[in-house]
Amino acid sequence: MNDTPGWASPGSSSSDGDATGSTPQWSQNQPPAGQWQPPAAPAPGTPPQIPAAPQAGPGWGGPPPYGQWNVPQAAKPGVIALRPLTLGDILDGAVTTLRRYWRTVLTVSVAVAAIMQVAQILCQRYLIPDQQPLDPAASPAEALDQTLEAARTSAIGMAPASLIAAVATLLSAALLTVVISRAVLGKPIDLATAWREARPRLLPLLGLSLLVPLICAVVMFVGILPGLLLGSDGLTLLGMFVALGVVVWLWIRFALASPALMLERQGVIASMKRSAKLVQGAWWRVFGITVLINLLMALVAMILAIPFAALAMAFSVEGLADLANTGAFEKDWSFLILTGIGGVVTNALVYPIVSGVSVFLYIDQRIRREALDVELGRAAGLPGYGG
Repeated sequence: MNDTPGWASPGSSSSDGDATGSTPQWSQNQPPAGQWQPPAAPAPGTPPQIPAAPQAGPGWGGPPPYGQWNVPQAAKPGVIALRPLTLGDILDGAVTTLRRYWRTVLTVSVAVAAIMQVAQILCQRYLIPDQQPLDPAASPAEALDQTLEAARTSAIGMAPASLIAAVATLLSAALLTVVISRAVLGKPIDLATAWREARPRLLPLLGLSLLVPLICAVVMFVGILPGLLLGSDGLTLLGMFVALGVVVWLWIRFALASPALMLERQGVIASMKRSAKLVQGAWWRVFGITVLINLLMALVAMILAIPFAALAMAFSVEGLADLANTGAFEKDWSFLILTGIGGVVTNALVYPIVSGVSVFLYIDQRIRREALDVELGRAAGLPGYGG
């Protein structure tokens, strides 16, 4: 037989072993068949005898006490641990980046928020005409026309501010992406270094920021076009809802394109394809985290803006007595300045969180799919991750 040394089947003859007797030899004086006796039962009242636990041999330790098993912890060179991230990890990483690199992060976000608010104040003060109160005697169709005209006029007046805000937001996203990529490795970075690394990617990022909204606008137009051509309000509404669903799907599908463009140095189309590949199979997860964080940041922004709005109305020249008039506070400098300060404070805190969530989602998907944690550990110089 070729049994493992030290083991043999009961009843094996001596011929099964070798000449040296390495296989255990069974005694010839075996009890007759059927005369095996079970061990005697203990006397009544005698406690059962529990055999002693075997002693641990050399080099072996006993099991640890209950609840004290050591679980290996993932390395954490920077603001996140190098493992697949949870929602709490993503949010904590964004907040930790803001707290640990506050000089660089707040310099970028405050500057961007201030530029946006100044542009918005100037446009609201000088470009948007005064809103005319609606005619109470107007018919429903005339009231709708007046409302649409007021909205069109406001949109035209705010177009320069919107353009400035888009450029400022683009610059903020580029710089904060670079800062967060260093924060993951636990490496310091200043504003000059962030600008030097982000500057070559600004034009491709601008192209990406224009292309994605353009695609969504085309999808919406195609969705409502059949209803407009046929003059059917129901078909137009149905097409609008279908197109809106496609826009949301595209929005999430390309949600990781900006970090891919900045951190992988890819082109516009390549970064969109890269985002689609990373999101594939995880669309609902990316959608849920993105929507939840945006709703949370909207709630935080509203809470931060309420005190400034209250102060703006309290210190307005017209006072609270004119609050019923829709144009009472629009041209008042005290109202515009105080609400502008509130906007700067709110956006300066919200921008880094939103940008951080996008970058950490990108990192999380790459860790889950491509073992990016190994590359990050190697880049951070951690032992055990290679040279």
